[in-house]
Amino acid sequence: MRPSVRGVLLDHDERLVLFRRTVPGRDVYWSVPGGHVEPQDTSLEQTLHRELLEELGATVFAVTPLTVVSYPLEGGVKTQHVYGCRLVSMDPELRYGPEFEDPSRGVYEVERVSLEETEITSRRLLPEAVAEYLSANIAALPSLITPPR
Repeated sequence: MRPSVRGVLLDHDERLVLFRRTVPGRDVYWSVPGGHVEPQDTSLEQTLHRELLEELGATVFAVTPLTVVSYPLEGGVKTQHVYGCRLVSMDPELRYGPEFEDPSRGVYEVERVSLEETEITSRRLLPEAVAEYLSANIAALPSLITPPR
């Protein structure tokens, strides 16, 4: 199973950037942006930059490895490399990829939430392993992610 990356992205006001996902036939859920490593990706960090540009039209800095989580999925084990990062810019007009071209994939709404545990625990944030990490570390994120210059 291909590994994935997730970007725990803090904006200029120290808020966490999440997706609110509305997919036909599924309950609403939230996630942090990210995706699978593709064959053309040269590193996990490069995958993260590509995914954040695709999904948010975002550029980031202060990319900081936070944790690696693994969990059972579809008869295998899924590994997610979770990075913290800080927002430089975000332009939704730059988003591209199958997520935005295929209506059956649902809607990706960007939400920004304060760094409080209840902002994580009150939502159905997937994958659960990432939600557990965020719930336990939400208040510490600004100090865990390389501080702004």
